[in-house]
Amino acid sequence: MEVELAVKAGIGWRGKNTLLLARDAGSYFFIGEIFVSLALPVDPPAGEHCGSCSACIEICPTGAIRAPYQLDARRCISYLTIELPGAIPEPLRPLIGNRVYGCDDCQACCPWNSFARVSDEPDFRVRNGLDGAALVELFAWTESEFDARMRGTAIRRIGYERWLRNLAVGLGNAPRSPEVVSALRARADHPGALVREHVAWALSRHERLAS
Repeated sequence: MEVELAVKAGIGWRGKNTLLLARDAGSYFFIGEIFVSLALPVDPPAGEHCGSCSACIEICPTGAIRAPYQLDARRCISYLTIELPGAIPEPLRPLIGNRVYGCDDCQACCPWNSFARVSDEPDFRVRNGLDGAALVELFAWTESEFDARMRGTAIRRIGYERWLRNLAVGLGNAPRSPEVVSALRARADHPGALVREHVAWALSRHERLAS
């Protein structure tokens, strides 16, 4: 709903990845609304400026962007790793790669995001060294460590079990190594069925690589 309101307000246009794009900011910004009873001047809608570009469609790892302006959210990695409460469909797990929370490939490849600006807001800065952390290291966090380190971030809302689920998929897609296999085996008897299922899948992937 917010995207359509923003389009009508002239803030930007809906890109082929279904996100709002603005000429001077790409898609890396938040949309906010203020509801008032004042009669304000109406801005004309912004024109569409994607042209013949199809980079976002071509790069989508799971083929979630079915066609221009058509997104199958059930295949979107952001949905699968953040919003989906249960098991990630097995055919999609190999396509997730090492993504643990979201994807944004369709934004990273967008030419309009060359105009995006880095925010000075401290809350948007990387925390806990997540931009350089290894999956094995993150998978070893206890629930209390997860709660403490992710407090105040959007990541915390998926909860510890889904955090481990996503990491197990990432480790299943990682190159086989003693460290990766050992980390997965350490969680093989996790009390959560969701975690156990994804760990078992990851271990089976590495067993096939070893055979």
